[in-house]
Amino acid sequence: MMTTRQVLALLNSYIAGDEDQFLSVTLQIAAQQARDGKTEDAEKLKRLVQKARDQRRLGSPAGGQTPIPMARPRAELQGLVESTYPKTTLATMVLADDVQNRLARVVRQQQERATLRDYGQKPATHLLLVGPPGTGKTMTASALAGELRLPLFTVRLESLFSRYFGETAAKMRVLFDQIAQTRGVYLLDEFDAIGARRGDPNDVGEIRRVLNSVLAFMEEPNSTDSLVLAATNHVEILDEALARRFDEVVEYVLPDPAAARAIIEKRLDKFKLNARAWSGLAPALDGLSPGELVRAADSVVKDAIIDGVTKISADAIRSALHDRQTFRGKFRRSSEL
Repeated sequence: MMTTRQVLALLNSYIAGDEDQFLSVTLQIAAQQARDGKTEDAEKLKRLVQKARDQRRLGSPAGGQTPIPMARPRAELQGLVESTYPKTTLATMVLADDVQNRLARVVRQQQERATLRDYGQKPATHLLLVGPPGTGKTMTASALAGELRLPLFTVRLESLFSRYFGETAAKMRVLFDQIAQTRGVYLLDEFDAIGARRGDPNDVGEIRRVLNSVLAFMEEPNSTDSLVLAATNHVEILDEALARRFDEVVEYVLPDPAAARAIIEKRLDKFKLNARAWSGLAPALDGLSPGELVRAADSVVKDAIIDGVTKISADAIRSALHDRQTFRGKFRRSSEL
């Protein structure tokens, strides 16, 4: 049953002609209905909202989609959650075929979520992204938000623990409420900070409470069909009960020589290298992450632009890659001390 506040919010948005706010309040009512056990009514409301948005999109000017209303974190999450509107798409990334296909399937399910619900199915909404640093997990979150034209909310879990230790579970509850009320792509970075196995010798009561609250959240109906992405470099320490609750587990690995070349060529854009030059660069590509390859290519392109040249030499690329390899080696040695 609607509260007086919700009725007022609906009327105010109607009077102001704010369709986005009107639909957002309707989704909040759907979420309340779902929590009250009235799942059938909640599903009906969500389907109607989806149909309204689909009709508006189809009626938008040719070549343009309806603009996204600005979305910001709730006041209690200011400073802990960053909101952006990425323009990145999956096409701008160099991904393994399996990863590309799985992410494209998630996008399609989200775009056709109303149809799926008509048949009693739900779109994938919880993804676990695992792999070494710099392999594309964060960029994937931006690409999914760009594909779906949704805001990206990035949650820094380490900051949440360090700044609000003792209140973390309560802050997480506020975050879960926002996910239920504001549709978007939510990236929980460094997820191992809360997803560590229960019973770990270094575990503390607060972390266990947070983990239990996350487990409960994963079972709640996602009233807005928000995408929740959890990213970790240390999948081996995640609690198994938590890992099993994700709709998809996407693994990222270091690129092979062909993929590494594709990443650099994409970043070089109009600055091309011939095939003979590439044959001598293979050793310098080995072991570098996509992020490191991008930074090496970007540094060379910037120098070329400043110097006013139209071609980039293999030696310039090799030198930039060597710098990244040297930095990686120094970082690895310092971490082992």
